[in-house]
Amino acid sequence: MCGIAGFVESAETTSPLAPDESRALVHRMCEVIRHRGPDDEGVWVDEGVALGMRRLSIIDLSTGHQPIHNEDRTIWIVFNGEIYNFPELRRELEAAGHHFYTSTDTEAIVHAYEQWGTRAIARLRGMFGLAIWDTRTKSLLVARDRIGIKPMHYAAVNGRLYFGSELKSLLEAPDLPRDVDLDALDHYLSFLYTPRDGSIFKSVRKLPPGHLLTWQDGRVSIERYWQMPAAEDFHGSEADAVRQLRAVLADAVKCHLLSDVPLGAFLSGGIDSSLVVGLMSETSGARVKTFSIGFDEPAFDELEHARRVAQHFGTDHHEFVVKPDAVQILDALVSHFDEPFADSSAIPTWYVSEMARRHVTVVLSGDGGDELFGGYDRYVPHPRVVAFDRYSPRALRRVAAIAAAQLPHGARGKNFLRHVGRDEQGRYLDAIRFFGADEKPALLTSDLRRQLEGPDPETRLARHFERFAGLPWPSQMMRFDAETYLPEDVLTKVDRMSMAHSIESRVPLLDNEVMALAASLPAAMKIKNGRRKHVLKEVAATLLPREILDRRKQGFGVPLGVWFRGNLRELFADTLLSPASLQRGYFQPAFVRQIVDEHLSGKRDHTLRLWQLVVFERWHQQYVNSFPLSTPAFPSARAVQSR
Repeated sequence: MCGIAGFVESAETTSPLAPDESRALVHRMCEVIRHRGPDDEGVWVDEGVALGMRRLSIIDLSTGHQPIHNEDRTIWIVFNGEIYNFPELRRELEAAGHHFYTSTDTEAIVHAYEQWGTRAIARLRGMFGLAIWDTRTKSLLVARDRIGIKPMHYAAVNGRLYFGSELKSLLEAPDLPRDVDLDALDHYLSFLYTPRDGSIFKSVRKLPPGHLLTWQDGRVSIERYWQMPAAEDFHGSEADAVRQLRAVLADAVKCHLLSDVPLGAFLSGGIDSSLVVGLMSETSGARVKTFSIGFDEPAFDELEHARRVAQHFGTDHHEFVVKPDAVQILDALVSHFDEPFADSSAIPTWYVSEMARRHVTVVLSGDGGDELFGGYDRYVPHPRVVAFDRYSPRALRRVAAIAAAQLPHGARGKNFLRHVGRDEQGRYLDAIRFFGADEKPALLTSDLRRQLEGPDPETRLARHFERFAGLPWPSQMMRFDAETYLPEDVLTKVDRMSMAHSIESRVPLLDNEVMALAASLPAAMKIKNGRRKHVLKEVAATLLPREILDRRKQGFGVPLGVWFRGNLRELFADTLLSPASLQRGYFQPAFVRQIVDEHLSGKRDHTLRLWQLVVFERWHQQYVNSFPLSTPAFPSARAVQSR
């Protein structure tokens, strides 16, 4: 595990860098991600190309220095991640005549590229962001793993292509524009995170999961090499599914235990992490180290459940209780995400990673189980919505939508009428969005709204449903989340918060073979008679006590609402209601004051919306105030930028 960064130059580059300038720049790009790899730095520079990496040593501690090359040094690679099938690939490649000089998984990718070209990427079982420079063709290949466990950013500027595991590496490039992408801000306000193929800066893009980027002499092409299957073609019985799933999960966990350094596991006490810990205990010869986070608010605290699982498996268990002073880490969170990111569960993820790093270098987590096996409450219709559909004519949906549009902000019943007035896709998007399209005219300034260019975020995100239209509705929701919420929220959060503490997080439930089997299973095996994650719970029943299997899901929530009404309320005065924040030109001050007042008075619960606005303001202070835009986002922001 590490962080990578680098750039290539084309003939069109107006001011090509000298070798020493290239080396200095790629070193700076690596230095800002030292937290991802504190053990080593490696840089390789040639005419028109610079590759760099920061290494967190996990496998082959003595000879794994990157960049790594092939036999005649014509192919070079920097790599972030783990490849769990590299021993098998190595044997196949050695049989084909390739010679290895290290014991790392990284070198297997180099020779696989030699042997199969870009088709090699689809053969990798693991998590990765990588860049391969081919000196023979003067081309760069950048790739990201199937589901987006590891990040990858890029930017094409002035004939150069910059790339990096984290956006902050690209910000070291002196010619990179920092113009805020207002459409990305609009998306963030809807869903807590920026788009999967964009970023908060217009000039920087994310390489989507399951994609390859090829660069040659300034020309960039992007192609998909994998996508979530759109067919559910499992033909066995439920008993067959349970048996096969248990075997595939056990193999995935076993592969994910490959390491030359100590391992542990994040344990919430829920089904997914408990199942992973159980399989680790079954596979590992040593006592598993587990790490859990709790809160001093009982409604959010799961330590009792995690403790019960730890006792059941006899783990070496560690706990930490997060208290309201957790917001003291807010600026650190912002600096590690590089973009506005408002999932408040980043707070406990930060602390559990910090705690785990004192004991281990690698942790396994249960992320991905909800999206693959139907774990979220929203996959089961709410009783009130079911009752509306049962007793109301379909035409009444239109009436409900019209009525909702006429009601003022905050009116009783407005949200319910808006929700039931939509079709299934619209209802789902309404359930997961935060600031809705009907509220944004009140929230956003007219200057900002005039500059929004694309379709609204809900319409843009709804396109992910199209390929899965032939599946049952619960499966469509799961596939949608696997392509959107999982990589852009859940996996982004875990990567940045674990890497902030130089600890590698692995996700065995997102192993290639697990995803393939999960995608093939029918929705009726995942949600059965209202029981979510049914087939996964049947597997877990072979390892876990019955009382753990069917307890109500809590999730990794944070008691922000309680904190915001208590001793954190000064955060608003210092952040959202400060003169600088209110005058930036993004949001209408009257609406911001209104939702702050409604929340503090207890009239409405705006916890997550306020957290979104706080995070954006603190991000703006760190990433925009100190670096003037190449062109101001809009006139009202110009004075603020130049102050």
